[in-house]
Amino acid sequence: MSHNSFGHLLRITTWGESHGSAIGCVLDGCPPGIEITEAEIQTYLDKRRPGQSRYTTQRKEPDTVKILSGVFEDDDGKQVTTGTPISLVIENVDQRSKDYSEIKDKFRPGHADYTYLEKYGIRDYRGGGRSSARETAMRVAAGAIARKVVPGLTVRAALVQLGPHAINRDNWDWDQVDQNPFFCPDHGSVQSWASYLDGIRKNGSSCGAVIEVVADSVPAGLGAPIYGKLDQDIASGLMSINAVKGVEIGAGMGAAALTGEENADEIRIGKDGKPEFQSNNAGGILGGISSGQPVVARFAVKPTSSILTPRKTIDAHGNETEISTKGRHDPCVGIRAVPIGEAMVALVIADHYLLHRAQTGKS
Repeated sequence: MSHNSFGHLLRITTWGESHGSAIGCVLDGCPPGIEITEAEIQTYLDKRRPGQSRYTTQRKEPDTVKILSGVFEDDDGKQVTTGTPISLVIENVDQRSKDYSEIKDKFRPGHADYTYLEKYGIRDYRGGGRSSARETAMRVAAGAIARKVVPGLTVRAALVQLGPHAINRDNWDWDQVDQNPFFCPDHGSVQSWASYLDGIRKNGSSCGAVIEVVADSVPAGLGAPIYGKLDQDIASGLMSINAVKGVEIGAGMGAAALTGEENADEIRIGKDGKPEFQSNNAGGILGGISSGQPVVARFAVKPTSSILTPRKTIDAHGNETEISTKGRHDPCVGIRAVPIGEAMVALVIADHYLLHRAQTGKS
């Protein structure tokens, strides 16, 4: 298996390389009758698009998406899904392969250069080829469709830590997320983050980040015991994103410091007669099955490995050498990971929604 596909009933397969002519994906299993347009998908792609601020790579890619199949104009003149495979494509227009010619035989520390060569006996050194985060644009495109599979579903994400600097959660404001280049929900952190990242960028270095994803209006009952847990697949989806080194659900690692009394999400009966949880340390998932609370996940992204500071390495011929990666790179790749995290959580929840409907007949 080539492992370029993800999902069960709703399955995405991506293709393409960073410096190839195009990247694309096929989203299979999407139910028919869902209204979708290229413009709707483009809205999410524009959040991920490079070159929008000095804090991201200056590669100028419009990331214009085209829908090649799987949609049709219905009797009301609306473009809707047909239930057949949806094929999406984005052309690459601003590749600079020559930027990598000097390091084509060297292994960049922190990158997949060495492991790809060991596995396949050949590697595309132009921007990392298939291992490049360029591939994630197609996940964002597919995620735009997946969001519409589950009625009322909302999936939002925000950057909650840049390097060692975390937000003040008392200042959380979702309206702030789209008003600054960091997708930061805390207005008070924006200026200090800008100063910190300016210093990182000018030094030719990089930093990591933590992104929090929150999915609202997730129906209770999604997920299955043991090997089909909702949080298991969310963790898998988020860990599949380039440079991700850690995932947690709800209180996550912090739960280890809590007592049983503190960690337990107590339940009462709400005014509507339905269960009402007093807290959400479980992140909306109990026993691998959604509880109806917001699903909350966080993931940690390591510092961008492509930096100007010389690093010790070896080359493909077994010689010890040094490497300094030139070209256009993100000083913090975690910034553009925000819409990618949203997309992966949307894809997983939509997939489990369809699985739940298939097994129980409930929606």
